[in-house]
Amino acid sequence: MSTIIITLKDNTTKEIPSHSTAMTLAESISRRLAKEAIAAKVNGKVVDLMSELPPQATVEILTAEDGADALEVLRHTAAHVMAEAVMELFPGTKFGIGPAIKDGFYYDFAVKEPFKPEDLPLIESKMRELAAKKTPLVRHLASRAEALAFFAERNEDFKVELINDLPEDVQISYYESGSFVDLCAGPHLVDTAPIKHFKLLSLAGAYWRGDEKRPMLQRIYGTIFFKQADLDAHLHRLEEAKKRDHRKLGKELDLFSVQDEGPGFPFYHPKGMTVRNILEDFWRKEHRKAGYQEIKTPLILNRSLWERSGHWQHYRENMYFTKIDEFDFAVKPMNCPGAMLVYRNTMHSYKELPIRLCELGLVHRHELSGALHGMARVRAFTQDDSHIFMMPEQIEAEVGRVIALVDKFYTVFGLKYRVELSTRPEKAMGDIAVWRVAETALENVLKHREINYKLNPGDGAFYGPKIDFHIEDSIGRSWQCATIQLDFQMPEKFDLTYIGEDGQRHRPVVVHRVLYGAIERFMAMLIEHYAGAFPLWLAPVQVVVMPITDRARAFAEDVREQLEAADIRVELDGRSEKIGFKIREAQMQKVPYMLVLGDKEVESGEVSLRTREGGDQGSMPIADMLAKLNAQIKAFK
Repeated sequence: MSTIIITLKDNTTKEIPSHSTAMTLAESISRRLAKEAIAAKVNGKVVDLMSELPPQATVEILTAEDGADALEVLRHTAAHVMAEAVMELFPGTKFGIGPAIKDGFYYDFAVKEPFKPEDLPLIESKMRELAAKKTPLVRHLASRAEALAFFAERNEDFKVELINDLPEDVQISYYESGSFVDLCAGPHLVDTAPIKHFKLLSLAGAYWRGDEKRPMLQRIYGTIFFKQADLDAHLHRLEEAKKRDHRKLGKELDLFSVQDEGPGFPFYHPKGMTVRNILEDFWRKEHRKAGYQEIKTPLILNRSLWERSGHWQHYRENMYFTKIDEFDFAVKPMNCPGAMLVYRNTMHSYKELPIRLCELGLVHRHELSGALHGMARVRAFTQDDSHIFMMPEQIEAEVGRVIALVDKFYTVFGLKYRVELSTRPEKAMGDIAVWRVAETALENVLKHREINYKLNPGDGAFYGPKIDFHIEDSIGRSWQCATIQLDFQMPEKFDLTYIGEDGQRHRPVVVHRVLYGAIERFMAMLIEHYAGAFPLWLAPVQVVVMPITDRARAFAEDVREQLEAADIRVELDGRSEKIGFKIREAQMQKVPYMLVLGDKEVESGEVSLRTREGGDQGSMPIADMLAKLNAQIKAFK
């Protein structure tokens, strides 16, 4: 009998019969491993346990302890079981796609009547019934023609369309469990037994293949874990996220609104504008210290500019347009071309470089209405852009300076982050060799600074590779905010030059970078990170002064004036309401400090201090209270 040589995770080798499956390998190692096995990773690719192993493969048997890879297989199978449950409960349903996603899974369905929230428990119950049968998931292979005939006979129009888009000679797989069959590349579990600790979460509409001109399907989202404790923890995080939803808090705290007259175009209210101005003031101060010069570029520019920059060819579907004097103009979706024109307007010497131009630039991008989400996904937003023009030999030092500035900003807000390096996308402009130089330069910066990063192949900007910073908020969610993009393309397109030490013209390199990202998105993230309870320095109202009686009103006015003179953002609540009501309302508005003033305080000239988190702090002189507040405000700087 011929054999194959398998290299295991610990680099030991094992000889097993040819045509063995991953499950056969697991059984040959130990009964326990075979019992706990979820899938296998063969030469770096996750496959079913029943997949036949190739000769001389490197194989890792995955169990529930193997994190994201094992969870993805579990969730993919859960989506399959959910589809089977829907098939039985709602005859006539047609099936779209059902992938595993971060933290869960979904499936898209075409149904006669839209699902209702009360349908979810019924589907859950049917899923548990099906899973308990421990039905095997059997993989079948078919030619393109065979698969087309098979799914056409079942009237699965969406599956037929997917198959038609595949190459002529591709081998197609579909999975069968019980009476349900699904076009799918896999991998799946061996059987449905591990589908235990799950919850169906929500309903949504989703255009077929993301195209608003195609049919609207019904999407069901769910989540599943290997352990009930993990599911419970995840559901707790989701509940916490609901409480922190920036759309809800934005309304309750009167920070911003999104009106029907301007979907995707947020309105800042006075308190929200206060927070934004603080963020911008901090941004400007730190950029001045770091050697940046602020510019402002026009909102609308001629079509020829966007053709030159490449946006017309690569980004036109996301842009807004207008005509001026019968010429085509575009509302800028990015600030980059304007910064190129500012640089090009003056001749530069190598002695000036690097030149750091920064801009709080309003941009507009067309987003589908279904993608809009409060201030986290909008159609008009301000990017805290910077464009740094430098010589190639300055790249590593300058990108390092940007990374240090990113770290400084996020430390101020108490934010942790992780780093990703994204490389050339499929649709990119410029020579591949130049891309390789740019990618290597960014990789060297990260390695020399000993920064841990994840490689994200194919996700760079169309003009250059990038380093992305993903913030982790207080409940563990990830937000992509800062980015550093290295660009050899736009200097070429805009014919940017500098005079080198040799007296000749040379081409600069450009770094595009943002720290907040979009101010609107960063504010949304901060609202949810802090659950609306901004730290003192960032709070739109820092202190509320509350007289208990009319006799204390004059003293309250005096205290308010002293606070305003000390640059404290203060409000006076002089309403004829009970003090308990005023305190509760200030707590609901998440004001950091409350000053309660009654006859005793009028007589002593002191203030009774309450804090948002700690309650009553007792009485103290106004000077001591101001010193306490100012110490906290200055602590973040």
